[in-house]
Formats: sequence, structure tokens, C-alpha cells
Amino acid sequence: MTARSVRSSVSYHAGQAAELQVAADYERRGFTIAHHRWRGAGGEIDLIARNDDGLVFIEVKKSTSFDMAAARISQRQINRIFASAAQYLDTEPYGQLTNVRFDAALVDATGAVQIIENAFGQG
Repeated sequence: MTARSVRSSVSYHAGQAAELQVAADYERRGFTIAHHRWRGAGGEIDLIARNDDGLVFIEVKKSTSFDMAAARISQRQINRIFASAAQYLDTEPYGQLTNVRFDAALVDATGAVQIIENAFGQG
């Protein structure tokens, strides 16, 4: 195994662990996790959560600090999330009229989680 593939594997598993931790946080707050790593035409949505109010599309970012994690979310990525979310909403009973929000879930090096609701100014 090369050093690069080891780093890639470690990052992948750290990302998976962060997603599971964030999913547990949403479940504690009364949400049901509808999907982990849902892939649409625009790209992947890390988590899709549901409660009586509607859906939450969640982008999970892990880094050494909350600020560094937030800085890893690009406008291009946000646009891809919106495109995939629109595709996902086509499967919902109310379609594009479904109540939604887009959250960023940041995980720092200590494993602490910070949720930013409506992080992308939509929903």
C-alpha cells in the first residue's frame, strides 16, 4: 500500500465515522436518517434526515477545527448538493414543495460536532 492510499483510506474512514456521529446527533434530536451517502446526478449528499417538519440535507465536514471544516465547503459543492436534492425531492409526495433545509455538520479533531442550520441560505 502506498502512503497516498493509506492517507486516502484514513480520510475515508474518518469521514465515515464523522457521518455516523452526526447521524446519531440528529437521531437524538428526533430525526430519522432516511439515507447515508445518497447519490444523485449532481453528486453525493452525506446524510438526508427527516422529521415531521420535512427533510434536512446534511453536508458533513471533518477537519482539525470547525473553521477549517467549514472552509472545505465550496460553492461548487453547494451547487451539486442543490442539484442532487432537487432530484431527490422528485421522489417525495410533495415534490419540490417539500419543506427542506440544508445544514452543514462540522466535526473537529476532538470529535465535537457543530450543526449550522440553513448553512447554504436555502430552504
